[in-house]
Amino acid sequence: MSAATTRVGIIDYGMGNLYSVAKAVEYLGGKAIISDQASELATTDRIIFPGVGAFGDCMAALEARELSDFVCVAAQTRPFLGICLGMQMLMDGSMEHGEHAGLGLLPGRVIPFPEEALQAADGRRLKIPHMGWNELHQLVEHPLFAGVPQNAYFYFVHSFYVEPAAPEILAAFSDYAFPFCAAMAADNLFALQCHPEKSGTTGLRLLGNFLGWDGEAGANCAL
Repeated sequence: MSAATTRVGIIDYGMGNLYSVAKAVEYLGGKAIISDQASELATTDRIIFPGVGAFGDCMAALEARELSDFVCVAAQTRPFLGICLGMQMLMDGSMEHGEHAGLGLLPGRVIPFPEEALQAADGRRLKIPHMGWNELHQLVEHPLFAGVPQNAYFYFVHSFYVEPAAPEILAAFSDYAFPFCAAMAADNLFALQCHPEKSGTTGLRLLGNFLGWDGEAGANCAL
């Protein structure tokens, strides 16, 4: 299936960077379908789960729109990409502003950057949220990384990060005072803490790879 014919469902739960993601998809030749209706999203070829905001609020918004079950099914049945908070919500739970249950699609939890660790090598105090360009260090060969240079810069903005409970799902890491999980891969599911839609030509390359990905072909093959 070519990017020109693929229909990409973008989950709308009232929060997130929907239109920047949709604009990137359309630029790459795909057909972006932004919707909060599971029945409409189910007609698409692949799914992007974007996210900006607080974990608990986003989970509540998913439940209010009756989208939680759809996300769980879609993440197991078609090429699926989680972005930023959309990645975090796939986990078992989060400690953001209290304890919140996640969708439980990937094992692990979302935790804050520890205050005692926020010290740069040159003595500077690192700010939270972590915002700006940072290197993505690939740990696996994956179709979405095809043509994406090792240690390429991507755009991040987040105050919490994922601590995966299964090392084999870790696909890439970045550094902010210490190494943290920046991407995960499991079967037809791929998720990023960074924002490929805001990461220039490199981010577009990754999104273009997603538009042509069949959900298989080499996920979790260690470099």
